[in-house]
This record gives sequence, C-alpha cells and structure tokens, in this order.
Amino acid sequence: MDDIFEALASAARRRILLYLAEDDLTAGAIAARFDMSKPAISKHLRLLESAGLVGSRKRGQYVHYWLVRSALVEALEDFVGRVVAPSPATASPPARVEPPVEAAPANALFAEQLRRAREAYAADMAQRFG
Repeated sequence: MDDIFEALASAARRRILLYLAEDDLTAGAIAARFDMSKPAISKHLRLLESAGLVGSRKRGQYVHYWLVRSALVEALEDFVGRVVAPSPATASPPARVEPPVEAAPANALFAEQLRRAREAYAADMAQRFG
C-alpha cells in the first residue's frame, strides 16, 4: 500500500492516472500532454507500474499504458477501512479508574493536589475518548 500512496504523492503521476482513466495511451501521447522530458515521463510511468496502478504492453514499436482501476480502488478501500473502522483498542474508552484516594488527606495541600490530579486525569480521558 505504501507504494501506491508514494505514487499518488506526485501531481504529475495523478494527472497521468486521470488521462489513463479516459483511455489507454502510449508513452508519447502521455508525454505530449506535459511540459517535461520523455525520460521524466518514463520514470513516472515506471513508478506507477511498479506500484501496480498502471499496466503496459508493447504493441509494435509503441508501449501502451492503461489504468489498473482495481489496484487503486482496493488500496483506497483498505486504507479508509483502517482509518474509519474502530479497532478493538479504540472501540470504547476504558472503564474510568480513579487515582487512589486516602480516606482522610493529611492536609489541605495534599487535598488540592489530589483534586488537580483528578481534573487532569478527567481532562485527559475526555480528550482521548470524547
């Protein structure tokens, strides 16, 4: 999956994918749509192909490229599923555990420190688990 997101990180490669979503194209036809060298386009195409997002086949003297839609869809669905679906570790907040409390604090300073610790703990739990 990292290869796919690395490939998608480049605006030029995303544009190539958009062009290939419309039709199969040769490397020359793709290069004609960009203001960059053919070797640079070839490098982008190799990276897209190694990520599994683009397929290629040589027909005569030209290499034709096409979009492998299923690879893109599967990677995005997998990623979104991992982000959106709760994992067992985050499905529900842990039961509230109070810090240990002595029956009768020794003095007012200790009581104030204990109150602050409880507030900080409550704020931390609220921030983590809403």
